[in-house]
Amino acid sequence: MDPVPSLDPTRSLADATPVPFWLDDPARPAALPALTGEEHCDLAVVGGGYSGLWTALIAKERNPSRDVVLIEGQEIGWAASGRNGGFCAASLTHGFWNGLERWPDEIRTLEAMGEHNLDEIEAAVKRYGIDCAYERTGELAVATAPYQADELREGAELLANEYGSDAVFLDRDEVQAQVKSPTYHAGLWDKNGCAMVNPAKLAWGLKAACRSLGVRIYEHTQATRLAAHGAGMVLTTGYGRLYAGRVALGTNVFPNLVRRLRSYVVPVYDYAMMTEPLSDEQLASIGWQNRQGIGDSANHFHYYRLSEDNRILWGGYDAVYDFNQKVSAEHDQRPATFAKLAGHFFETFPQLEGLRFTHTWGGAIDTCSRFSAFFGTAHKGKVAYAMGYTGLGVGATRFGAEVMLDKLDGRSTERTELKMVRTKPIPFPPEPVRWVGIELTQRALTRADANEGKRNLWLKALDKAGMGFDS
Repeated sequence: MDPVPSLDPTRSLADATPVPFWLDDPARPAALPALTGEEHCDLAVVGGGYSGLWTALIAKERNPSRDVVLIEGQEIGWAASGRNGGFCAASLTHGFWNGLERWPDEIRTLEAMGEHNLDEIEAAVKRYGIDCAYERTGELAVATAPYQADELREGAELLANEYGSDAVFLDRDEVQAQVKSPTYHAGLWDKNGCAMVNPAKLAWGLKAACRSLGVRIYEHTQATRLAAHGAGMVLTTGYGRLYAGRVALGTNVFPNLVRRLRSYVVPVYDYAMMTEPLSDEQLASIGWQNRQGIGDSANHFHYYRLSEDNRILWGGYDAVYDFNQKVSAEHDQRPATFAKLAGHFFETFPQLEGLRFTHTWGGAIDTCSRFSAFFGTAHKGKVAYAMGYTGLGVGATRFGAEVMLDKLDGRSTERTELKMVRTKPIPFPPEPVRWVGIELTQRALTRADANEGKRNLWLKALDKAGMGFDS
């Protein structure tokens, strides 16, 4: 996309606060004290994002007598769980098409498990009274180029004829009746496979639910070392030690305590912005009565949705990886990307000229080469991990939590027998090969977007090898 020439998109950013909108909330709960001295438990959970929170919660639901401790290096929901777009998707495989390509024999099972997982999230939100603006609105994929419209139509036919999907193809007039944008050629509406949430409030609600079941939570408690200790494990933290029979690692993009896993993910930075609330007239000018989450169909894609108070969250497009990149607050702001995104926003919705953005932020995504989570154990089965959600973990982390608990409890289940669960992605090579490969892939994806989606030899070779790069 190119910015509309008549607009100066950067003016919309003049008053934006450089912090995540979701976390800039007076209702944000105070952090709990850090762990000091020695603590003992049956299960230690490392990481206070969705992955760790769901693990701790489900562990107590399965066995209320299990003593569970969760530690978080910063504050609950501080990282990806408080910075994402709030798309809580049913897909466990980073979308149906990625799952179909990688696990065609399991895709029906994976889709059914994903739908069940989303139902269970909805049930937990209701059961624990979590006020996270949960709306099961579905998701609308939009075509912003004619070739994408053809792909969406063909995809809808395959989904309906082969897999019984109720996703609805929308032609140009039909998609414009849903959301008015001069850039839309067609759409595909999955009406039930995605919910919109306030992501920070979901994390804070899960924190409260965990505590209500007796989970002990320590914030500002970073685990620096994991080691075997007798029949269990010991975690070394800043001010103490945590002894546990079993350990679940939900640290995702942050350096894993099992060092051999670190090459499997890279921290890719994604950026988002939030507008001021739309007036009734502004909202009427774009429609959007069904409040679906929206994503366009390019390789470099945008995602956007309405908040509870009718702001528009607008994010995506740039997926940034710099040479030997680490997770650091210095990457949270990227003015060049925000200016680009603002231009794209007003090309998509020129009728909203004059609207201002109130917040800009970025965050790291735990990207792996197959785009969807992988799982495993270490230390002779006493430690389990789930990581590599590649930007689609709001819903899938709950499934990952169940996989980790199945493995730690020594249970063979339908989940643990999945090929997706039993296999791992190809790890990323060391630097400088890693950066060169990602840079080549980024450029090839940009060229494909400009060439009706046609993939060059480099992308075809990656496809054949089962590797890729995404956010």
